Amino acid sequence: MTMVAQTGANTGVQGNKTPDPAKRAASWRAVRRAAITIGLALATYELIARTGSFPRALLPTLPMIVRTLFAMLLDGSMLMHSLYTLYRVLFGFFLAMVVGIPLGILMARFRRVEQFFLPLVSALMPIPSFALVPLFMLWFGIGNLTTIIIVFYAATFPMIFNTWSGVRSVNPLWLRAAGAMGADEHKLFWKVIIPGASPFIITGMRQSFLRAWIAVVGAEMIAASNWGLGWVIFDAKEFLNADIMLASLAVIGFIGFAFERLVFGSLERNTVMRWGMMRSAKS
Repeated sequence: MTMVAQTGANTGVQGNKTPDPAKRAASWRAVRRAAITIGLALATYELIARTGSFPRALLPTLPMIVRTLFAMLLDGSMLMHSLYTLYRVLFGFFLAMVVGIPLGILMARFRRVEQFFLPLVSALMPIPSFALVPLFMLWFGIGNLTTIIIVFYAATFPMIFNTWSGVRSVNPLWLRAAGAMGADEHKLFWKVIIPGASPFIITGMRQSFLRAWIAVVGAEMIAASNWGLGWVIFDAKEFLNADIMLASLAVIGFIGFAFERLVFGSLERNTVMRWGMMRSAKS
């Protein structure tokens, strides 16, 4: 326990010694690299779109996609579709966290719980959530409930599996050292096990969120009723509105990028990197 705490403390001290200009420079370098990568990808797409290899209706240029996106933002339709999709994703993802993290910890800490649930998790995890949409539609109808359940199903198993793996991978030397210093079960859990398993848990959250987005878009294409980014993409396909489809995909990519950098990135910096359990990549 002391070793873990000292590691985190030392990491915090080193982080405080880093001058702010250096941090800002590193951040700007990361932004420039991301801008170059995205810029090259957009330039490649625009070049292909302007060669005429595909009909303009099927492969619109970037200005056409931007105009469509701004038009949908101005009339409020894109915002409403995004909010409906975010509600379904976050609700299902939250339920997956509430179930998956505690269950993964229990599986790692208690052998009988592991023996009971691990075969079930191993059998259900490979089943694509999209394959269950028709079945869930028969059970729960069309709308939010079916979509949220699909998201919950898709996001739960990576959360369980990564949490279980993380708790099991905690260094036994840390546990013995903390026990020898008089740490009780409560301190052992919060001061050693959770910090030690946190890189796996956050990885599980990232994987779960990714699977949640895949699941919600697929479910909205079939089970949603008039609202949601997945529904927009599916409806636009019927009328060959590729610009609407690509504008919706751009919004999905932007939201996913923002969550990765602002939510999961901040969570990782304030936990595993601060505790010294993981080093940040050199800029």
